[in-house]
Amino acid sequence: MSHIIDRRKNDKGKSTGNRQKFLKRVENQIKKAIPDIISQESIKDSSTGGSVKVPVRGLEEPTFHHDPKTGKKQTVRPGNDKYSEGDRVPKPKGGGAGSGSGRGKGSNSPEVTEDEFTVVLSREEFLKYFFDDLALPNMVKKLMDSTENFEMRRAGYTRDSVPSRLNIKSSYQQSLGRRLALKGVLDKKLALLEEQLSLATDPAEKAALAEEVEKVRRQANTLPFFEDIDLRYNNFERVPIPVTSAVMFCIMDVSASMGQHEKDIAKRFFTLLYIFLTRQYKNVDLVFIRHHTEAKEVSEDEFFNSRESGGTVVAPSLKLMEQIMRSRYDDSWNVYCCQASDGDVWSKQDATECKQLLLENILPVIQYMAYIEISNNPRESDLWQAYSRISDDDSFSIRQVYEPFEIWPVFQGLFRKRSAV
Repeated sequence: MSHIIDRRKNDKGKSTGNRQKFLKRVENQIKKAIPDIISQESIKDSSTGGSVKVPVRGLEEPTFHHDPKTGKKQTVRPGNDKYSEGDRVPKPKGGGAGSGSGRGKGSNSPEVTEDEFTVVLSREEFLKYFFDDLALPNMVKKLMDSTENFEMRRAGYTRDSVPSRLNIKSSYQQSLGRRLALKGVLDKKLALLEEQLSLATDPAEKAALAEEVEKVRRQANTLPFFEDIDLRYNNFERVPIPVTSAVMFCIMDVSASMGQHEKDIAKRFFTLLYIFLTRQYKNVDLVFIRHHTEAKEVSEDEFFNSRESGGTVVAPSLKLMEQIMRSRYDDSWNVYCCQASDGDVWSKQDATECKQLLLENILPVIQYMAYIEISNNPRESDLWQAYSRISDDDSFSIRQVYEPFEIWPVFQGLFRKRSAV
């Protein structure tokens, strides 16, 4: 068998196409393994990429070889003094000793195992496979309505500006072109005058021509290096740029009924939403609000790791979110909210107040809100009943989840791509 080996030096980016082909071949295994990448790390560190293990089976690369059925071939096998071509080679006694696929005697496990190949995904590849079939609701409409910022960008050259913006290279090119053009005109004029001077016979005419020749010669030798007409300045103009910032409010119940299991489910969902937003926006702020009978803005560590006792009142957390949103973020920010709770509230009056706060104060000014109820109770909670009356899936969606394997299907259902109207 012959192998073609390319020993040329690799140019930058030469293997990009091969990598994309390889990822295409194993993308099914990657998609199955990606949800497990989310770990106990910080939410902001979960979108940097990750490693995915896929089976070696099917990773063989195609190779070039000679057709064994055509042509006459002669081969030399160094070191062989026992066998000739066509001899049958006996199997080694006792069977093979290699590890193979785990079927030899080297393993005491009855399971058949396979070697694995680790694929390291970059951040862009991770996000592509993670959210390739998803889309944020109303994204296009929000971006069209968003406030524009402005920045200064280069826009060619101008003849008038401040000295600090002088472009030396462009100014020198203008000066060189002007001097070459003028010198060419003066050289032609000088040649014509010298010819007339050589033909002149009248002394007065010769004196006048000689004076004119000297004048033109001085002009050709004293052309100024720079004139005001040569100067070129860098020009800048103010151009609008789209707003690419978003803020994500994470609201979670931390009362006694929310155990570590419920908090782990909530964190996984918050992480998914944050990673999703980072694919759509350049800058994403996180605001953590925890509540029991009172609401408070806290750090991420305190948000997920501390625990409170007592009852649950949800309305203060929504009021605090509205206060932070109006005082800290103007209309140029795209606002998202994700609320996690087990659904238990102090009273039906609290659930009704939450519904009114969302309808009147919060939903009209934010991009999207998702509520996940972490409970396996078949009975609908008071908060679920209140929220279900205003849920429309376009700006406010509610889902119930309790086990980790349910998170990804629920997330896909919330952010599935919707057909354009």
